[in-house]
Parts: sequence; structure tokens; C-alpha cells
Amino acid sequence: MISRIPVWAERTGLSRATVSRLTQTLVGTGLLEYDRACRAYRLAAPVLSLAHAMRSGSPVLQAVGPMMRTIAEKRKINVGLAVADREEMVYLESVRYNRKPTLRNVVAGQRVPIELTSPGRAYLAAASETDRKALLLQFKSRRPTGWRLLEREIAQAIESVRRHGYCVASWQPEVVALATPIVVEGHPVYVLNMSVSTQMTPDIVGKELSAQLMELAARVRQAVAAL
Repeated sequence: MISRIPVWAERTGLSRATVSRLTQTLVGTGLLEYDRACRAYRLAAPVLSLAHAMRSGSPVLQAVGPMMRTIAEKRKINVGLAVADREEMVYLESVRYNRKPTLRNVVAGQRVPIELTSPGRAYLAAASETDRKALLLQFKSRRPTGWRLLEREIAQAIESVRRHGYCVASWQPEVVALATPIVVEGHPVYVLNMSVSTQMTPDIVGKELSAQLMELAARVRQAVAAL
């Protein structure tokens, strides 16, 4: 993936001059490289080393990764663990065992929108009132068309988390996911999710996987609290 300074300036709200200075600093440290043919920048190889160091050195992933892989393999489903980064969720781990192929294969490090996905909506249910309101204002400005429907879906998901412990969403064709927040003092809010590629309705998938999700969440919460 490559990008240009004007795009970064627009996304960050910083001036082009500031973005240019920061870009040159990152190029100098080896974290970005310039593609002369495309006249754009891309992440350099050292970034991959940083990501690997983060994942391999994370006590949380070391503790919960084996649990995730075990249930994913046993149930032939996909299991993920994510955290929020501004208006997106970032997957820390993603174990894929669903037999049915999909057009989209989530991997560790991948980002998904908070407002559309079950991990994001589960996070909103656990976020502080201040953070949640700020995010909702961003989503409203970014998606003015259809906001009323989306706002209602988010509110229903938050209520589902509060009443049942999890929420369900299907933001891509034939992919249904449910998620629950993992709140442990001294840690960021983690979100655990399970997903399958299926033609079943979200309600049916929720009923089939909710018990396994909540059982795994309890074990993950206990493991994180013990760190």
C-alpha cells in the first residue's frame, strides 16, 4: 500500500509542510521508503520487525493465543482479538479456521471500522461515555447518508452487550460475527470476536456461538487479569 503527502495531510488534518517534515524523518529512520515510479511512500521492512516484536513480546497474546486457536480449530470458526485505535479496531490476533472461503481474510494488524463491525460496536459498549459520544459524532459526520439507521444499529448492539454480554453484526455478505468486550483494570479494552461464513441469519449464528464466545471471554479475562 502506497500513499502521498496530500492524502496524509487530509486524513490527519495537519499541514502539508508538517506532514512533509514528518515523512522525511520517517524516511531517514528507515520506516518509510519512497517509490520514485509512483511518486509516493510505502512502509519499509523495519516496520514489519516492529510489528513482529510487539506480537511476540505481548504477554496477553502469549496467554490467550492458544485458547483462541484451540476453539477455532475445534469449532472450525474464526476467532479474533482486537483493540481500538481512534475510529478503527486493530486486530492483534486472528485465527482463521472457517471452512467456507470468503472474499476477505482478516489477519493480525488489519483494521476495520468501529461503527460497522461487531468488534467495534462491542468496544463502544465498554467505552467511556465521553469517548463514545466523540466517536459517534465522527461517524455521523463521515456517514451522513443513512446515519439514522446506522445509529439505531449501534444503539441496539450496545444494548445487546449490556443485556447479553455480546452483539452480532454482518457488515459483509455471508459473514456473521459476534463480539464481546474484555474489560480488565490496567489494560486497554480488548474485544474478542467469533465469525463464520454462512447464509444463516445473525440471530441464528448468535444463538449457536454465544455460549462458546462468553465462555472463552471469561477465560481470556481471567488470564489477562493474572498478568
